[in-house]
Amino acid sequence: MASLSMAPVNIFRQGADEEKAETARLSSFIGAIAIGDLVKSTLGPKGMDKILIGGGREGTVTVTNDGATILKAIGVDNPAAKVLVDMSKTLSDPLVLLSSRHVQDPL
Repeated sequence: MASLSMAPVNIFRQGADEEKAETARLSSFIGAIAIGDLVKSTLGPKGMDKILIGGGREGTVTVTNDGATILKAIGVDNPAAKVLVDMSKTLSDPLVLLSSRHVQDPL
């Protein structure tokens, strides 16, 4: 019977980091708090606007208090923050908004 030698399989992309246990929990916690702090001041009847300046050559300026717009404009590296940003994008998707309107008022 021939012996099969299995080479290790690399599932992470080149340069990827791996966090475990308490470090991973802390990292997720910090990312979620950072996203919350970013949009917290835009909420409620006294919510304030944020000024977003694009990084491109034109330097487009957007003034908004919409959390989804703010989160679409930022780039995040933290996995927990990325999940929250992706959820925000999904919830603000026009198809989701249209379907939720039909669920509340079918006719």
